[in-house]
Amino acid sequence: MRNYRLFFFGHLVSSTGTWMQQVGQDWLVLRLTNAALPVGITLALQFAPMLAFGAWAGVIADRLDKRRLLVATQAAMAALALVLGVLTATGAVRLWMVYALALLLGCATAFDLPARQAFVTEMVGPDRVANAVGLNSASFNSARVIGPAAAGVLIAVVGIAPAFFLNAISYLAMIGGLRAMDPARLHRLAPVERARGQIRAGVRYVWATPSLRSTILLVAVVGLLGLNYRVALPLLARFAFDSGPGAYGALAAIMAAGSVVGALAVARRGRPTRLLLIGSVAAFGLLSLAAAVAPTVAAEAVALFPTGMASLAFVATANSTVQLGSTPEMRGRVMSLFGLVLLGSGPPSGLLSGWMAGQFGPRSIMVLSGVSCVLAAAVAAIATRGQAQVPLGGSGLHPG
Repeated sequence: MRNYRLFFFGHLVSSTGTWMQQVGQDWLVLRLTNAALPVGITLALQFAPMLAFGAWAGVIADRLDKRRLLVATQAAMAALALVLGVLTATGAVRLWMVYALALLLGCATAFDLPARQAFVTEMVGPDRVANAVGLNSASFNSARVIGPAAAGVLIAVVGIAPAFFLNAISYLAMIGGLRAMDPARLHRLAPVERARGQIRAGVRYVWATPSLRSTILLVAVVGLLGLNYRVALPLLARFAFDSGPGAYGALAAIMAAGSVVGALAVARRGRPTRLLLIGSVAAFGLLSLAAAVAPTVAAEAVALFPTGMASLAFVATANSTVQLGSTPEMRGRVMSLFGLVLLGSGPPSGLLSGWMAGQFGPRSIMVLSGVSCVLAAAVAAIATRGQAQVPLGGSGLHPG
């Protein structure tokens, strides 16, 4: 499928640049402040627009041509990366500027995410969604291996600004891939007509579909309390291990390498199961507790590899579940709600994690992750007893 190959490789290049920028942005904030809380505030601002616009962005994705919408959002994110690079290179950057650009990036991401995830089905058709989601996750997390490692070396050798410039250039790969696609080969549906109450209809639809409701509730808990490594890793490198950007980049890359393995494992399984969904949450929680007590950078790296595997296995399984369990005309809104609870939990999670690190040290963030995920898995297992081996989601044409 030529269209999907163009998307896959464009996504890989663009995501590599994105992770280079994330490492650069985190380290820039630490350099400007030498404090934990501003890192959490930056993360909170970057994901706050998902809370404000996430559901509405899903309606937009259902109404508009998703390919054209993605070209627009990718171009906007490239422009923001370029501005941050110029400000950093000239020495004009201030903390409030980083905050403002993170907020604007979050606005673009709020519209990009549901369109990009719903566009997967248009490229491959409903029968191959689970495989495509797994491959997308593998691509994204391969970028998480390459991007942080490259950024750590780059920042240590030549400074932070080049990471932002390279990210701006990387978006051209995604934009070029989208524009080179053959629209006739897409599995398109007629756009949803404008009507009142479409967001409420999407929420009611999710709540009335048991597999969607339980999965999104589980994602909400894990997203809020468990997926806090964006704040934890730079603070561990800086304050727990007294290291620099190279150590941060290496830890992030090793965790991402584990995520690639987890994504590929999910892609090979085909349809998701409740056992895999809940089991991956429990494993992630236990491994987070192990990572919280690692005494050295080397021991931390050993713990982070399987932690990355478990976290991505959960996210990819949940993603496949909600895609396969939603009807085509609702998929954009369902994916926006999925993104809302996964990324929209970033603001409270970032603020909570930054505050905890300041009060109790960065290891406390990972203790919170471990305890909350183990408890969430236990509650989910009790609530869905007897369904552990049942494939999740419907045919992609009807509710699951």
